[in-house]
Amino acid sequence: QLQFVESGGGLVQPGGSLTLTCVASGLPIDYYAVGWFRQAPGQEREGISCISTTRNTNYRDSMRGRATVSRDNARRSVYLQINDLKPEDTAVYYCAALGPQYVQTQCDRMASDEYYSWGPGTQVTVSS
Repeated sequence: QLQFVESGGGLVQPGGSLTLTCVASGLPIDYYAVGWFRQAPGQEREGISCISTTRNTNYRDSMRGRATVSRDNARRSVYLQINDLKPEDTAVYYCAALGPQYVQTQCDRMASDEYYSWGPGTQVTVSS
């Protein structure tokens, strides 16, 4: 069974950077597109990035130009680097696998109900 654990969150000043890590266990990630999501208090979970099995990537408009997603299948890891962090980026960040019923070589799906095997999340707080 595929499971994920996220890490790398913390308290960052506005304008700072973070790299979040998502590590898989149970199954190799080679055959899965992986998405990054976040959820702020009182808000719905939103997709912010995706990387396909062929390393096609996609980003939410608010993250485009500030975020870079990458993967290392040998380490069963997916990374999300976010630069120029803003207070509105404060949220719990999650990773998950795209459902097997979808094409894994594309990254045109970033709705949370299309993903599964959610990790527990890592808190990112952007504040001075």
